[in-house]
Amino acid sequence: MQFDLVRAVPDDAEVVVEGVAAGAAPNDPTVQAAGFDGKEGDSLLLPGRLLVGLGSADGADSVRRAAAIAARRLSRCTHIATTLAPSQALAEGFALGSYQFDKYRSKPKAGALARVSVVGGGGARASAALERGRRVAEAVAVARDLVNEPGGVLTPPVFADAIRKIAGAAKLKIKVLDDAGIRKAGYNGLLAVNRGSENEARFVELTYEPAGTAKATVALVGKGITFDSGGLSIKTADGMATMKDDMGGAAAIVGALSAAGDLDVKVRVRAFIPITDNMLGGDAQRVGDVISYKNGTTVEVLNTDAEGRLILADGLIAASKENPAAIVDLATLTGAQVVALGNKVAGVMGNHDGWVDQVCAAGEAAGEPVWPLPLFRAYRKDLDSTIADMKNVGGRAAGTIVAALFLKEFVPEGQPWAHLDIAGPAWSDSDDAEISAGGTGFGVRTLLELLRTYKRP
Repeated sequence: MQFDLVRAVPDDAEVVVEGVAAGAAPNDPTVQAAGFDGKEGDSLLLPGRLLVGLGSADGADSVRRAAAIAARRLSRCTHIATTLAPSQALAEGFALGSYQFDKYRSKPKAGALARVSVVGGGGARASAALERGRRVAEAVAVARDLVNEPGGVLTPPVFADAIRKIAGAAKLKIKVLDDAGIRKAGYNGLLAVNRGSENEARFVELTYEPAGTAKATVALVGKGITFDSGGLSIKTADGMATMKDDMGGAAAIVGALSAAGDLDVKVRVRAFIPITDNMLGGDAQRVGDVISYKNGTTVEVLNTDAEGRLILADGLIAASKENPAAIVDLATLTGAQVVALGNKVAGVMGNHDGWVDQVCAAGEAAGEPVWPLPLFRAYRKDLDSTIADMKNVGGRAAGTIVAALFLKEFVPEGQPWAHLDIAGPAWSDSDDAEISAGGTGFGVRTLLELLRTYKRP
């Protein structure tokens, strides 16, 4: 999508989008008759004009939402203009609101919005903000496209090949371990989950090197379960319906790093992405099996549907060996996160308050709500096993926190680490402003903001 700054509405612009604050609707009989008064989420299409409500809030979130609503309402237009002030949020809203995944439709939906002219002019700073927003939205689309691919198409080898192509375009260093490489490296959690699959696992390492001297090295770890049947602890049919999204954490990392160079991220980033599906083949991981991890920890598997933490453990071990300044892992990890926070807010836990605070601040600034949950030590006993160092599940209570406590066991003492559980916001059943139905790409904007504003915790 192209954004340009103009002094007046271009002659070929099909519609002009105007933002209206709550209670500030034009004194026009048509507007009044329609009941439009600028509430956030409302819009009114008039000849040559689209009024979009900004609500009472004055900030990036309301602008992003308004622009996305306008993009959806004007999806048949190719060129529109807007009197909304130029900003990163504006560009994000128009671009994200225009997103469609039509690869498998015999008749794709109409939609060709290609140009947005921002009326009122502006200098280099305004142009740069629009370009940042456009590029961030493009990175989110990378993640959405990956998540929206069917699990039978995006198998682990195919996912790894897709990451290789994205890495090449973004000038990222990449290393892909196949089955033999994974065995040699000793990533036994990944191998255990992969036992029931016809498709080999993959373990992908990505490296982003900034121009000049890096401020620090930050490690990212992403859950890459390309489809989750639950394994022998099989899910219900309804529970399996959206499980192609179980690699949403990995997709968010890939999307974010695809834009890191263009957005001039100053930190070095090392990403570790274990990839497999979780299936029910003849040699599938059994309930009661014990995994011996590379760091010496042993885990009794009492629920094969709690597989994400088993592969993230390998990723955290690998990340910790880099001795980074900080680690973040992203995962569609627990249904309990959805129960606690719904499908619009991610949960964050960690072992370093300053680092968790940075993650929360980045999410707020990026328009992706993140809420801290307590990493309550007393719940660690719920993971005690009678035959191993720990088991992979506790009881029904505090499932999100207990899962994070499991992951904490694979992070060395003193290593700043934060865990983002994005099980709810990684998927949406319907369009909602800048959020698209299907994979949402949640986490891309937060990661880019976190890396851009990084401060040593």
